[in-house]
Amino acid sequence: MNELNELKRRLTAVERKPDVLAKFDRYPTTEWAAIGRGVVGGNIWSSCGIANVTGLVYDRIECKYITDRFITGRSEGELRLAAFRQFGNAQKECVSASRSFIIHGSATRRLGKGIFRWVHGIPFGWDYEDGTATYTIELQHKFRTEMTPDNPPVQQVFAFTKSSSDGDDYPKGLVNGGDNTWAAGVKPAGSGFIPNYGWVDVGDRASAWDGSYAVSNMHYCVGLPQERIPEATPAGWAYYSGGSTEWGSAGNINDPFFD
Repeated sequence: MNELNELKRRLTAVERKPDVLAKFDRYPTTEWAAIGRGVVGGNIWSSCGIANVTGLVYDRIECKYITDRFITGRSEGELRLAAFRQFGNAQKECVSASRSFIIHGSATRRLGKGIFRWVHGIPFGWDYEDGTATYTIELQHKFRTEMTPDNPPVQQVFAFTKSSSDGDDYPKGLVNGGDNTWAAGVKPAGSGFIPNYGWVDVGDRASAWDGSYAVSNMHYCVGLPQERIPEATPAGWAYYSGGSTEWGSAGNINDPFFD
């Protein structure tokens, strides 16, 4: 019986053998830009890039991504590759995951480039018989440190303030508060003294960094034969330029993720 099953497996492998012109599995490309990623769902795994790999031929894949603002002690993060079975009414289950790749980054802002190589571990032959399942490989992230936003000083001016709906002829100037006690403010006709003044920002606080790093979608996710990426393993292999890194915990398909 075991020999018969092995024969069936080998026949299936022959049927799935790619055409001689196909050197790798091709998946759609995406915009090549690092996108700000905040904490999601209480800091659980969240996907940066998703590739539909249903029907792939090779069990080894490679993906590439770029990063920005991985800064040591301020916005460190973890990345991983994970494979998911999508089925039913938007249901999703993790079937395999690489170990966690920790990016400490650098002391100052620096662009980074990363490459992941991984043996995805999706069961050979898939499960086409149910007719509804698809499989995805996803680049996922979560924060390792608490986000520390910038709070830079901005230029301010001491000024009278009013609503834009009050019109340009709104009275303004110095107001006598009694006994020749003068104060800055405005006094509309027919009303009492309204102290409506203070320090007003003339700088742009909105441009301050919110403390989040940026990771692009996968530039590509491609299936390759063993001779092309022999270093790919079920735990994962990674290259990164953009600061210090280390490997973290082993892959865990039971880790919470945003679905």
